Amino acid sequence: QVQLVESGGGLVQAGGSLRLSCAASGRTFSSYAMGWFRQAPGKEREFVASISWSGGSTYYADSVKGRFTISRDNAKNTVYLQMNNLEPEDTAIYYCARSRRIGVSHTPNEYASWGQGTQVTVSS
Repeated sequence: QVQLVESGGGLVQAGGSLRLSCAASGRTFSSYAMGWFRQAPGKEREFVASISWSGGSTYYADSVKGRFTISRDNAKNTVYLQMNNLEPEDTAIYYCARSRRIGVSHTPNEYASWGQGTQVTVSS
């Protein structure tokens, strides 16, 4: 029922910034928590950030705290990931996901719908 489409990825120098967007279809978008995950070549998918259904609570992986900010605009059915002070280690495909619940979570099993991903490449 829900389709997620990520955009905003690209090539950026270390220290630069990117803003990812996740556009969602469906009338129940605002009823679920949302999350961002990433996967580098040859590595497991890892949690990046999560935001509650209301936007009142957020949760970040230690590796991105202080650099990334997750936000949502339920009126626009859109979730954002502002990425500042990017590092080469941030290079990965970034995926947007909709949770099965309303609260924040870092566990992939809590997420029911996934986008196709957008590539982020950070040069040294």
